[in-house]
Amino acid sequence: MSGHKESILREPLITGNDITFAKITDDILSPVENKPNKAWWIGFIVSALGACLWLFAVSYTFWNGIGSWGLNKTVGWAWDITGFVWWVGIGHAGTLISAVLLLFRQNWRNSINRSAEAMTIFAVICAATYVVSHMGRPWLAYWVLPLPNQFGSLWVNFNSPLVWDMFAISTYFSVSLLFWYTGLLPDIATIRDRAVGFRRRIYSVLSFGWTGNVKTWQRFEAVSLILAGIATPLVLSVHTIVSMDFATSVIPGWHTTIFPPYFVAGAIFSGFAMVQTLLLITRKVLGLENYITMFHIESMNKIILVTGSIVGVAYLTEFFIAYYSQVEYEQYTFMTRFTGPYWWAACMMYGCNILMTQLMWFKKVRTNIPLSWVLSIIVNIGMWFERFVIIVISLHRDYLPSSWAMFYPTWVDVAVFVGSIGLFFTLFLLFLRVMPSIAMAEVKLLLKTASEQSKMEQIKEGHVSKEYVAEYVDSLEKFDSVKQEQYAKL
Repeated sequence: MSGHKESILREPLITGNDITFAKITDDILSPVENKPNKAWWIGFIVSALGACLWLFAVSYTFWNGIGSWGLNKTVGWAWDITGFVWWVGIGHAGTLISAVLLLFRQNWRNSINRSAEAMTIFAVICAATYVVSHMGRPWLAYWVLPLPNQFGSLWVNFNSPLVWDMFAISTYFSVSLLFWYTGLLPDIATIRDRAVGFRRRIYSVLSFGWTGNVKTWQRFEAVSLILAGIATPLVLSVHTIVSMDFATSVIPGWHTTIFPPYFVAGAIFSGFAMVQTLLLITRKVLGLENYITMFHIESMNKIILVTGSIVGVAYLTEFFIAYYSQVEYEQYTFMTRFTGPYWWAACMMYGCNILMTQLMWFKKVRTNIPLSWVLSIIVNIGMWFERFVIIVISLHRDYLPSSWAMFYPTWVDVAVFVGSIGLFFTLFLLFLRVMPSIAMAEVKLLLKTASEQSKMEQIKEGHVSKEYVAEYVDSLEKFDSVKQEQYAKL
């Protein structure tokens, strides 16, 4: 067998038998160079209406203050911080797929890293809008920066985890943006070379003079590895610091050392679920079945299963520590999750994140596209309820029964959250129109080694035993983008 060929037993990362470098370029750039189809317009109109709702709700909040939300003297944090933590968690999968899998040389990331990185950028933007809007005085948002202000000697409190949040999230956003844009440069240059007129001038500026010579590629790969090395610790640090907002307090249900790893696992869990939600739609609408294959879908489902199981263990650990500590306030907080007025939220949390996720132990579930899409949405619903349960249930009943209070969201709470989802999808759909959703340059690296086409050549050349061929053909039965008829003769 030729030295550059990949093992026949590995499932292909590109399917189809008529794939060339030119076809890869044409397929991936089709949404960018051609007019949008009907499905894109429907999605864009719906998401743009959601973004308008978000703009109105946030403007209403700025004008009337956060008293327009359902907060009270007992529950001072609710949907605002829930939405913030939820969006930050979703932004974790992009860096994990891009940086960590790059360092571990996992080639299956090549088809999904671009969309995941874009998702990270847009999710962090949505999270940042919560930071500004729940300040109450958004025109003083720059006070979170360690800069002298008009009062001269008033500085931020470096002991506060909220200040750590600012540093962690701004660093995470900067590195993720730089990593994302660096990976785009070769593909932007390709669009530049195919464009004409004003579009060509725009993409010429955006490509930063990319020439594609050997020295350029060497620097590109070196910078990518350096940024991946910088970004990898951020996957752990960002949500660890977000968890410190709660863990450094003395509120029962929050004051626990399990929060940092628990929040990181939950962030990766929800982030991969959102990547799955987006890619399954993108794959179908844009006709990218040959590049986002069943192998990618199943691999992401396996990561969702692993991280979901870690989150499940964290849930059990929380209850055990509350029991073992013999602290009556801690025990009461966890019993309230099932016996209090918010029992339904806890049931949604445990049902969506533990019970539904365990279905992915079955291969037929992991390789079922409609079911995978539904489960990915269920996971993110469950992760939103997880943050709601942690925040609201721990706050609405404190040490003094006389100050107990219920939280009821107002229409502004709901509109800000639903509108932020509309904003997110609006940004993502615009991204699909101006930039390639798959990294063309990286996918082309796999054509000669990890594609169905290259493996078929190995079979035709007679370099593979019949047993291996039979095992390989059996593994292709789950692929919806593989023509099984051509293997009948084998």
